[in-house]
This record gives sequence, structure tokens and C-alpha cells, in this order.
Amino acid sequence: MGSSSLNHTATMADKETMVPDAERRRALIGSAVGSTIEWYDYFLYGTMSSIIFAKQFFPSDNALVSQMLSLATFALAFLIRPIGGVIFSHIGDRIGRKKTLAMTLSMMGLSTVLMGLLPNYAQIGILAPILLTVLRLLQGLALGGEWGGGVLLAVEYSPRKKRGFYGAVPQTGAVLGLALGNIITSLLSASMSEEAFLSWGWRIPFVGSIVLVMVGMWIRNAVGETPSFKKIQASRSSAPIPIKQTLQFHWREVLIAIGAKVVETSTFFLYATFTISYMMDHGFARATILNIVLVCALIAFPCMLFFGHLSDKIGRKKVFIGGSIAFMLWIFPYFWLLDQKSVGAAALAVGVGLGIIWSSYGAMIGTLLAEAFPPDIRYTGMSLGYQIGAALVGGPMPLIATALIAYYSGSYVPVVVFLVLCALVSIVAVGIARDRSGLPLDE
Repeated sequence: MGSSSLNHTATMADKETMVPDAERRRALIGSAVGSTIEWYDYFLYGTMSSIIFAKQFFPSDNALVSQMLSLATFALAFLIRPIGGVIFSHIGDRIGRKKTLAMTLSMMGLSTVLMGLLPNYAQIGILAPILLTVLRLLQGLALGGEWGGGVLLAVEYSPRKKRGFYGAVPQTGAVLGLALGNIITSLLSASMSEEAFLSWGWRIPFVGSIVLVMVGMWIRNAVGETPSFKKIQASRSSAPIPIKQTLQFHWREVLIAIGAKVVETSTFFLYATFTISYMMDHGFARATILNIVLVCALIAFPCMLFFGHLSDKIGRKKVFIGGSIAFMLWIFPYFWLLDQKSVGAAALAVGVGLGIIWSSYGAMIGTLLAEAFPPDIRYTGMSLGYQIGAALVGGPMPLIATALIAYYSGSYVPVVVFLVLCALVSIVAVGIARDRSGLPLDE
């Protein structure tokens, strides 16, 4: 090995030891807590769209129409997420990750609280669904900017050989936020009458999120700017217009990111949102469904950390593609088990699907995308690809699945075909991507 290689290795080692372990831990905790709160707020809408909003904000003589209108507003926020990604990632690449995350967390929290205070259709008429939709769009803007910054807070602080594990931590915010929302909703359902829950009890999780937002702001305030952004500031090498540079020089990576996102987002909202309404239509009690999703989301937490660690050993692509293939093999048995109308069979279906299989590629998506872009446009590039992918199939997935089942007289086979195609798109995209596991992040 030549002297230049030795010097480069020493330089990389010096860069890693320059960041104290305590600072890395604070960044990791701040990333996880903030991500959990953001996803809690965001998924709470998805849960309530299946339980509350269809009846109270989109009343109709046809229950299916009300349900689809409610799911349409759920999907609509995904269309606005790429715009939020561009706006806030521009700030993140130019001004800093930390300031951007404070903005997105505040916007998400305010939107969620206002949802809990919003009068329903019976009280203010057509204005109710309009205001609900506006608040949902604000949630979409906030999450569009939050996700990339939350991942970078972990990944850009990570040691090189643990980047997969660090990148998996903010991704667990999705399942922890989902679990937290289901815990609160289940406790409220069990502690009050059905009439009270439908009348005012459902509002408590929305209004109460202000406490979580304040905790998240306090924790994140203790974390400094990421090492990668500090280097950009020191070298004065930030991109003048990050979105222009991204589309001009890194469009291929953006397309790969969109493709990679397809399987992760479509299957997550299969488990987290569509499954709730599907099981309710098959006679399952609401509390039973929420408890199943809750337990399976908690199972996913350690599984995601395991797969993040595994990717540091064998590479991101192997873990991601392996999980996508496993999903294609599981999706048909998944629906068959749900149709048995057995609590045990349903728990097995969601447990394997969400708890284990989704965790494999769900843990990878953040690190995989962060490694694909240089630091000066990393926030913009990864946010753009991630949010466009989510807008194309993630948000519309419950609506698409509901429409397919209604059109094909209750058959889930077209939904299975649609999801298998989503998995194939992601396998191709990740297959042609460069695996940068273990390589320097900023060089």
C-alpha cells in the first residue's frame, strides 16, 4: 500500500474520531424522536381516515363513496410532499439541516393540533372537508422536508462502518409513530363508549400531539449541525440552486431513488392503512385491528435495526432486493390469511408482512438514498426521489386497492398483481444502483 493510500486511510480515521460518541448519540436520538413524532402525526390521519373522517367529514348515502373520498384526501398529501421536499431541502442544503428540521416539526405539529379542533360537516358544512384537506396538505409539505433531514441527521453523524444501522434508526420512526398512534387510539376506544369516541374522543390524539412536538423540539435543539454540512460551510461549496444541480447532473440517481421507493411505500400503506379498512369490511373489530397493527409495528422496530446492521456486513442491495423478493412470495398468502377471518391468521399475515419483510427494505431506503448523492445536494436529491416515489404509489395505494377490489367484485387478485409490479420496479432500480456500503460518505 502506497503512502498516499495510508494518508487517505488516516485522514478518514481522523474525521471519524473528530466527532465525539456523545454527540453521535444525541444526533441519533434526535433523529429517531423527531421522526417518530412526525410520522405519528402523519399516520394518525391515515388511521382516522379509515375510522372517523369518512363519516364525519365526507358524509354520503354511499359508504364506499365516503370511504374513497376520505382516502383521496389521504393520498392528496402525497402529491404535495415533493413540493415540500424541494422547498425544505433547498433550505437544508443552503442554510442547514438543523434549522430546516425545526421548521418542519413545527408545521406538522400545528397542522395536527388544528385537525383535532376542526368542526365536522354537520357543524360547518362543506367548509369542514375543505379545511381538513388544507391541513392535510400542510402535513404533506412538512413531511416532504422532514424525512430527508431526519435521515441525514443520523447518516451524516454515523461512523462509516455503521452507516446502515444509523440510517435505519430514523426509519424506525415510521413504525414507532404508527404504533404510538394505535396505542393512543386503542386506549381511548377501550376507555370510553363508542358514541363518546366518535363524538369527541378521536380528537384527543390530535390535540395531544403538541406535547410530543415540544419534547421533540427540546431534544433536537441540543444537536448541532451535521459534520457533512459543516464541511460544506467551511469550504463554501454549497450549491447555489440545489434542485437545478440535482436535475442537471444527478437525474439518474433521482430516477433510481424513485424506483427504489415504490415497493417500500406501496407495501407500508398496504399494512398501515388499507389493511385497517379491509379487515373492518371482513368483520374484524376496530380494537382488534389496531392491536394487531400495533404489535406488528413493534416487532418491526428491532427487525429494522437488525437489517440495518446486516447491511453494514453484506451490503444494502442484497438486503433490499432480498426483502423485495420475499414480499412477492408473501403477498398472495397475506390476503388469503386475512380472508380466513381469524385473528390468529390476520396477526400472522401482518406480523410477517410488516414486522419482518417490510423491515428489510424499509430499514435500507434512507441510507441507500443518502449514499447516492454528494453532500452539497444530498438533502435535495434524496428528498426529491423519495417524495416523488411516495406520491406516485404510496399515498394512492389505499385508494387504488379499494377501487380495484370494488371493480373486481371483492377479488384481491388485482391488488396482488399491482403490488408485485411495484416490487419488480424497485428490484430493477436498486439492481442498477451502485452499492456504496462501507465507502466514505462525502468523498
